[in-house]
Amino acid sequence: MATESGEIEGFGHVSRTVGVVFRYLLLAATLFGIVALTVLLIYVANDAIQPLTADPGWHLTFFLTLVVPTLAVGGYLLRTDPASFKFGGGVVGALAVSTMFAGGAAMIFVDIVRPITWFGYVLALAISLAGVVAMERFDRRLPFLVRFVVAGAVAVLSLWLVPGVVRSLPVYPTDGLLLTASLGAPIALIVGRYAAGDASRRGRVLAVGVGLALVAAGSYAGPLIGVDPVPATVLLSVAVLPTGGYAVGTVRRHANRRPGLAFAGVILGGALLGAVAVDILGFAGPQSWVDWGFLTSAHSGTAADAGLYPAIGGSILLMVTVAALSFPLGVGAAVYLEEYAPDNRFTRFIDVNISNLAGVPSVVYGLLGLGVFVTYLGQPTGTVLIGGATLALLILPIVIISAREALRSVPDEMRQASYGIGATRWQTIKNVVLPRAFPGILTGTILALGRAIGETAPLIMIGAPNVLFSLPTEFSSKVSAMPLQVYAWASLFASDPFYQAAVPAGVVVLLVVLLSMNSIAIVLRNKYQNDQ
Repeated sequence: MATESGEIEGFGHVSRTVGVVFRYLLLAATLFGIVALTVLLIYVANDAIQPLTADPGWHLTFFLTLVVPTLAVGGYLLRTDPASFKFGGGVVGALAVSTMFAGGAAMIFVDIVRPITWFGYVLALAISLAGVVAMERFDRRLPFLVRFVVAGAVAVLSLWLVPGVVRSLPVYPTDGLLLTASLGAPIALIVGRYAAGDASRRGRVLAVGVGLALVAAGSYAGPLIGVDPVPATVLLSVAVLPTGGYAVGTVRRHANRRPGLAFAGVILGGALLGAVAVDILGFAGPQSWVDWGFLTSAHSGTAADAGLYPAIGGSILLMVTVAALSFPLGVGAAVYLEEYAPDNRFTRFIDVNISNLAGVPSVVYGLLGLGVFVTYLGQPTGTVLIGGATLALLILPIVIISAREALRSVPDEMRQASYGIGATRWQTIKNVVLPRAFPGILTGTILALGRAIGETAPLIMIGAPNVLFSLPTEFSSKVSAMPLQVYAWASLFASDPFYQAAVPAGVVVLLVVLLSMNSIAIVLRNKYQNDQ
């Protein structure tokens, strides 16, 4: 208890001054870290983009068409209607991030996977899902094991036979129409249902039809503006359609946020108007190293011609492989440890080791991949599959830990209520626990993938090449990645042009990808917290 001398038993001397000093020390440390990081990012971005090399008229034009209207409208909405301001910024951010991912998807369909091959696998997956639904809906009298075996056989046969049959057809639709049916249609179905909200069945069908028609029109309208059918279809499917569906669906549910669309229109319209104006007036923009040529060119012996295209494609394939390997294994292990495993010495031993593995240096996982996959299993070095498997080992403990935390966040009362109405443990996990924990699981997985995409040491250990001049086309192909390419420019091709141009440009591209992935995780986390 407190005394006249300011002493509390068990806590020592009570002093407000010490608390205030401690608070301001924490604030100073936080501000120092933020300022140091900001200065570093500005320094790198200045070397890569070189904004001061633009004509003064270029800066003035965009200041008048973009900066001033954005500050005016944004400041007004922020003061009077913060929800609309947040919604408008979300629309612009969603369009920017989805456009970046659409570019990566277009790269895959242009240079790695043919649209007819993608269509075959999507058709096989649709047949498999139809078989599972049919078995669950019409044959519930059969034992679960019989239904599982039949559905599994249908899935295996479909994935084995259907893609080959589709590729062997003598005549098939254009690539744009194939992507419209296999990529645009599923996205239009999801986006249309969200945009329609609580509308009638006819309204939902109409929303889906409008989205699908928009994607289908892209394969024909794209060439009119100089865009090939495949990139145009992918851009509409992955970027324009989801962003438009998000905007329409939000306005339908919250009509008072409609001013946010005006804020988004001011930003996008101002950027477009500024681009047209500087082109008409003839003002030269920044002599940026991060341009279309840098993003679509392969490596070169000169910094002026060097590009990041094969490394970007390699990073995309690596992340697809990592996600396919680490997500089901990590989530499955987390579900078992949290929902099925008994609390004994063995499970506690596993818990401790999983936590320890999450802190092991990445180079150790590279040596593990080299020893297990290359030396012991005799696989070739530096391939997409070996690189993805090694990076999957790296983030697997992180995925398990984040998934377990998400499962623990589900209130135990919900499990007990499910058991109380007669549900089995599997039904409770499938219908109650996993749906509620899924946003947290997905957030942790995305953050783990963000770590994996920036790793260099594991790829060096397994013999991945620093430089490639073409994209990998299959899992057994050699692969490079963006961090490896930047490392090569900074070490093997060490010279002032590479240091001052190619390296900062590569770092900026890698940071943009990392920040985009992290922004998705933050949005999912915030949405999950708001829904609680």
